[in-house]
Amino acid sequence: MRIGLVNDVPLAVEALRRAVVSKPGNQVLWVARNGAEAVAMCEREKPDLILMDLLMPTMDGVEATKRIMASTPCPILVVTVSVGANAWRVFEAMGHGALDAVDTPKLGSGDPRQTAAPLLAKIDSIGRLISEKRGLPDGAPRRPRPLTGGEHVPLVAIGASAGGPAALMRVLSDLPPDFPAAVAIIQHVDQQFAAGMAEWLGAHAKLPVRLACPGDLLERGTVLLAGTNDHLTLTAALRLAYTPEPREYSYRPSVDVFFRSVSQFWSGPVIGVLLTGMGRDGALGLKVLRNDGNHTIAQDQATCAVYGMPKAAVALNAAVEVLPLDQIAPSLVRVLARRA
Repeated sequence: MRIGLVNDVPLAVEALRRAVVSKPGNQVLWVARNGAEAVAMCEREKPDLILMDLLMPTMDGVEATKRIMASTPCPILVVTVSVGANAWRVFEAMGHGALDAVDTPKLGSGDPRQTAAPLLAKIDSIGRLISEKRGLPDGAPRRPRPLTGGEHVPLVAIGASAGGPAALMRVLSDLPPDFPAAVAIIQHVDQQFAAGMAEWLGAHAKLPVRLACPGDLLERGTVLLAGTNDHLTLTAALRLAYTPEPREYSYRPSVDVFFRSVSQFWSGPVIGVLLTGMGRDGALGLKVLRNDGNHTIAQDQATCAVYGMPKAAVALNAAVEVLPLDQIAPSLVRVLARRA
């Protein structure tokens, strides 16, 4: 994989260089000392992946991510000192299309292989995602609806990846405080940021937002966000759980895994929503939900930071509606009002 490094600290650049070349097949394509240089270098020679710092002179990593994803889009991994301390900047960068974030490995602090392991794991995961060549089937099987007594509250199930934080913020901020459905969100994000993301989204939403915990029930008027690196699922008891299986999925938590569990066990009305993101996760799950007779929505290309997941859903005819971001929340309100 050809990788571009963006960092203004020489020691950090050397730590990143050593980590990158320690894995056979990886090479450093170029090094930029700030975001402006990264934008220019990306236009001259686009890498397979960019490792982007956040805090730099001239142009920071958030603005650089925004400009690169607008002009020469390519996968971006935020690599910065203490991602926890810079969580809100991480969410901004992810809102513009960055895929994930990880701490910068440090030189001279313990076993170099151990300090570089989290970064290399992220690079491997993104490498699997961008090289994925599996074809999508033409359709997905209809699942039998469970036989249960009584109706459950409506459920809005949302999946998102690159660009998701900003898209989720817009959708949640547009929902009214008396929104009559439970909301569950699967966002591709490392568990170390999940609590901060729930707080960040809650600051912009009129509904309460918190992390989903094992055993939680999905409740009307509450937003639950997947909060670990395992997959969030709905169980037969209609409670939430986390599972490491399937282990081979490139991104965790998986939107497909959650959507399929909803199809299997939720007996009330469901609206599935697939927002901006790289790859195909969620497309097959959205198709399953549509085959069940549920309303499904995909974000349109014009308003996506990365038109990957919604594009795959549209190709499968998995979306009843394909909408610009600002029309998704009003559509949710209208659909639920009709069903009520």
